[in-house]
Amino acid sequence: MSNNRKTWDTFEAMRAAAQEGDAQAQCYLGVCYQNGQGVAQDYQEAVKWLRRAADQNDPVAQCYLGVCYWMGQGVPQEFTEAAKWLREAAEQGDPAAQCNLGTLYETGQGVPQNYAEAVKWYREAAARGYPAAQFNLGVFYETGQVVKQDYFEAAKWYLEAAQQELADAQCNLGLCYMTGRGVEHNMQQAAKWFIRAARQGNKTAQHNLGLYYASLEAAEEENTEAAS
Repeated sequence: MSNNRKTWDTFEAMRAAAQEGDAQAQCYLGVCYQNGQGVAQDYQEAVKWLRRAADQNDPVAQCYLGVCYWMGQGVPQEFTEAAKWLREAAEQGDPAAQCNLGTLYETGQGVPQNYAEAVKWYREAAARGYPAAQFNLGVFYETGQVVKQDYFEAAKWYLEAAQQELADAQCNLGLCYMTGRGVEHNMQQAAKWFIRAARQGNKTAQHNLGLYYASLEAAEEENTEAAS
């Protein structure tokens, strides 16, 4: 959740604050019901508390409520309603909402498909350190869609997200080092990032790592044969 949020010593104190109308407590309680933390998982109960907080203009609750509509958790799946709540939070500077709203614009769910608008929101969230937005922004720079193709800028954003352990960004950064796009060609660096992504289960990184090790073995065999 965002910085500068309240905390409570106990779950019951937080629940009591929520029942008394505290928006942040209502938001936390809603998230607890959504994730099954301290209570049995109950999406409808989550939506009830998230909506109470969202109606008080709590941006974190608005973001979570938007995701509930996006995923159809506790409410019927409604992309337009998802976009509405995500926009409310995004305009207050919530980076998760900004990234999610960017995704809706990229996919055309709940809003007209608009890549420029997607990039705008990804950039807002990326500047606030949100790793998924940093990765998505990097992809736009790498492909040259909407923005001018810029491998250096792509690698920069991949690195920002990779350092926050986003596996897809680590894999793409490894590819940058492997191909020399946006960074100097460096197979040791490529392997380093492939390993970090592969450990998180990224299939592309695992495949690329396998190819890298195979190339090392082939080179070693050639050197052995040349020396004999």
